[in-house]
Amino acid sequence: MQYSIEIGDGVHWIGVNDRRKALFENLWPLPDGVSYNSYLIADTRTALIDTIESGCDGSYLCRIESLLGGRALDYLVINHMELDHSGEIETIVRRWPDVRVVGNSKTFNVLKAYFGDLAANLHEVKEGDVLELGRHSLKFVMTPMVHWPETMMAYEATEQILFSGDAFGTFGTLDGGVLDSETKFEFYESEMRRYYSNIVGKYGQFVQKALAKLADVPVKTICSLHGPVWRENVARVIGLYDKWSRCEADDAVVVIYGSMYGNTARMADYIANRIAGQGMRDIRVYDSSKTHLSYLISEIWRCRTVILGSCAYNLQMFPTMETLTREIEHYGLGGRRLAIFGTCSWSGGGVRNLRAFGERAGWEIVAEAEILGRPNETKYADCDALAKAVVGR
Repeated sequence: MQYSIEIGDGVHWIGVNDRRKALFENLWPLPDGVSYNSYLIADTRTALIDTIESGCDGSYLCRIESLLGGRALDYLVINHMELDHSGEIETIVRRWPDVRVVGNSKTFNVLKAYFGDLAANLHEVKEGDVLELGRHSLKFVMTPMVHWPETMMAYEATEQILFSGDAFGTFGTLDGGVLDSETKFEFYESEMRRYYSNIVGKYGQFVQKALAKLADVPVKTICSLHGPVWRENVARVIGLYDKWSRCEADDAVVVIYGSMYGNTARMADYIANRIAGQGMRDIRVYDSSKTHLSYLISEIWRCRTVILGSCAYNLQMFPTMETLTREIEHYGLGGRRLAIFGTCSWSGGGVRNLRAFGERAGWEIVAEAEILGRPNETKYADCDALAKAVVGR
């Protein structure tokens, strides 16, 4: 049987690690797996807060029953209806048919779409409503589009615990430690950024609205639905969400290119070398054909200066670069400095279309360089100028 962890007086983590799934949402690679977190409050009344993905842990129901010790489950609180968190709703309702399912009106619309009229006892909550459990109580905060329309958070005032739904979540399993004080924050920071930028990033304005609602709420613990329970780093993770949702970035450079025969790749290395030679130290270079899109988007979210390169391909960009730029436009990320480079054999297309992307995105285009044919020492003058423009000297 899987274990449970008491994270507060009568408040238990009953999540599960998933190391088998290769792709989150069948899109994003999970080299380090992912956790699905669920929580149980055992008070005068009992409440289960969100469930886990269906079928990923055969002991889930047994762990809930063990913690209840023969008592009934009074409430099932649904902060988020996405199926990696609502997958065991049917199991819970069939086991405890009298359980009251707690959600907002939009929650119940999605609930019915997935499960029909399975849940008969619905308890609708609105902004600021409180659910009394005994010593504990849950106050509900509506956080629509973080990152589905029905998403909300539940705040437990006695121990100042925020059950935050998908907000502040991260890829990566919980390898031994459930509390962040038992883990290495640096690993989860990069995976939290990859999670935020690819899953939540499009909805930055709604993240800002949610953070504003929580600005005066004292939070000692954040219980997200993925990743560690945040206690030691509460201010840090809230600060990161604030930064990312404002599209703020580090003083760093990311170079991403698409190359068929290595010529554009040579330009990428040359440009990165010249930028490093002028004192810039935080530089990363990626081949868009090898590195998964989710990591590229995460790095673009991190870096203030983005340098994109593409060979010409059927009068357009190289396909992986075209995919990348289309996704960036989809997320609506702003506030970046852009430099452009590439190669062509005859009529071009890569640089021209990268420039058009930058203009549509509203990014500041600081320089561009294009080489006809194979790069060599006599053709790198524009690359030198690009590097100087990026560094600003």
